[in-house]
Amino acid sequence: MTFLEALSAGFIMVAQWESIFFLAIGVTIGVVAGAIPGMSATMAVALTLPFTFALQPIFGILLLLGVYKGGIFGGSIPAILIKTPGTPASSATALDGYPMAEQGRAGEALSMSLYASCIADLISNLALIVFAAWLASFALNFGPPEMFTLIVFSLTIIAGVSGDSLVKGIVAASLGLLLATVGLDLIAGSERLTFGSVDMRGGLNFIAVLIGLFALPEIIAYMRKSASADHRVRGMGYSKLKMVDFRRSLKSIFRGSAIGVFLGAIPGIGAAPSAFLSYSEARRASPNRDNFGKGEVEGVAAAEAGNNGVAGATLIPLLSLGIPGDVITAIIIGAFMVHNLTPGPLLFVNNADLVYALFIGLIASSFLLLIIGSVAIRAFRYIADVPSNLLFPGVLVLCIYGVYAVNNSIFDVAVMLVMGVVGYIMLILRFPAAPFLIGFILGPMLENNFRQALLMSRGDLSIFARGPITILFLCMTVISVVLIIRSTVKAARLKRELGAYGEKSAPQGPKT
Repeated sequence: MTFLEALSAGFIMVAQWESIFFLAIGVTIGVVAGAIPGMSATMAVALTLPFTFALQPIFGILLLLGVYKGGIFGGSIPAILIKTPGTPASSATALDGYPMAEQGRAGEALSMSLYASCIADLISNLALIVFAAWLASFALNFGPPEMFTLIVFSLTIIAGVSGDSLVKGIVAASLGLLLATVGLDLIAGSERLTFGSVDMRGGLNFIAVLIGLFALPEIIAYMRKSASADHRVRGMGYSKLKMVDFRRSLKSIFRGSAIGVFLGAIPGIGAAPSAFLSYSEARRASPNRDNFGKGEVEGVAAAEAGNNGVAGATLIPLLSLGIPGDVITAIIIGAFMVHNLTPGPLLFVNNADLVYALFIGLIASSFLLLIIGSVAIRAFRYIADVPSNLLFPGVLVLCIYGVYAVNNSIFDVAVMLVMGVVGYIMLILRFPAAPFLIGFILGPMLENNFRQALLMSRGDLSIFARGPITILFLCMTVISVVLIIRSTVKAARLKRELGAYGEKSAPQGPKT
């Protein structure tokens, strides 16, 4: 089958009304599931998988891909409106999205989230089509040493999400790294910080930590308000996104999309690190960097571009090499296997028409996401009109149900409640939650790749400078640390000078 014949056959497969129908249903399911705290895109894809077994291969795979695309965006809706990330990747969106909602700019934040998501998703899909083979071969060059140096560089984004105090950000990140070690050592098999508990041997559930850290502190803060306080959610309004704000955010959107494509093509990274890295780079390059974390629309754009840029790129190693790019694509492999399809190089030879049909369907999914997402944010924004004494108990019930449903474990619910208390204490002491979450996400990957690299080299540390990729990331890490120290010292010096100027200019009392 020639290229034009395969492309024509793929277009005919997607042009069927059933293909568009199942793709649209998938996007809708994903958006709704992503908007429910605890119902991640991974869970939505896993629950949808059995329904694809009786469908034709193209219909079933498009349905799952639609759920995947919709779920990644859907998590931003509760992250912006009630500071409860629907998916782990949307945690970065809450950093600026929720402050914007508090300022009555929820509509602006939601619109930017949707547009950035659709643009990044489209760019990621185009990258899959154009660079699939090349990016897949490049991703194969990443062994444990390359992954370790990449993660070390990624940890420098902590400075970008630490707020006014870098020291507090480092302390929070260190606590996240510490809790990430809870459970069984994957190499030695020994128990670490389990205190004899069987439930803790598997480590702390990520969804439980995420919900407890972001959602419960808001609920606890509400419960501690006086009875005379206003029992309605802060006015979130529905302000429109200004074209001037959209244009100045385009650089961050394209940068975040590129970061997402790059990290998505590397198996095992995931969307959350990409979102935080995109956010940090946008803050570093933006002239409005001081407004990040306080309600900056460019921060929402960068975070959403980073996590949605991963969606198409994770399919690159899946389709080209048969290697899943993340947990969701590992589930999607099941749909291929059920229909006697084997992802990898032979898929392009034996089922070229199906591959091109998927490519065309992915492009269509970006436009369907724009349409369905527009309807969704108009529907979900009315959550702002729900009285707090009804909203917050409802959110708490959803949090408990969502966390319990992941593993059917009461222990996970207990972890969520404990992390809620920890998160509230951090909120009172003004310790940022984002660095904690970054440390918790990257901690296991950092440790495992470090130890695997040392096993490969028999303890020789020179393996971390074994090639151009590792040297590049080490140099980028050093440059980032130098810039962080420089900016921190400069900010401290400016603060001292302003303080001294304020003391000199203060009015003097009458002489006696």
